Amino acid sequence: MRIANLRASLITAWLAIAIYFSAVVAPSAFGVLRTFSLANANEIAGTIVSRALSVVNKSGLIVSLLLLVSAPAVKKYYGRWSFILQNVLSVFVAILTAGGEWVIAARMRGLRAAMNGHIDQVPITDPNRISFAVLHTYSVAALSVAMIAAFLVVVLLVLSRERNIRAPTAGNASHRKMA
Repeated sequence: MRIANLRASLITAWLAIAIYFSAVVAPSAFGVLRTFSLANANEIAGTIVSRALSVVNKSGLIVSLLLLVSAPAVKKYYGRWSFILQNVLSVFVAILTAGGEWVIAARMRGLRAAMNGHIDQVPITDPNRISFAVLHTYSVAALSVAMIAAFLVVVLLVLSRERNIRAPTAGNASHRKMA
């Protein structure tokens, strides 16, 4: 049962970090730097946020892969459909965080380089800046969907296991009474 608790703790911790990043780190970086009226405030904030997002994405991939690798060890604690859904959602988290890091963010870094690190001075109508804005939207969407999937995994991990613990079957009724 310890591994089941560890799995729930890992995905919950990642979800908390992703929420903190989205609700506090990113808006704070942009908000604080803009108050200094710097010509490149958005570029500096974007660099800070990109580095932090990289950690969020990579850790999301690692946590979801750990959930998938450890899934066979806890299969007995969950119902069939709950177990399948947990794994499907974990695959979504892995794909979305990996895609966010190595596809979307990589393209955004390329566009930033093409704009010579001066996004704030590039006209809004510039094709590179338009592409950057579109990719930013995809990045936010990918992390948001990954966070929703992770939340659903947490719900399934906790509620499905609790229901299976409380509802003894004929084969494990004596074990449940001892717990």
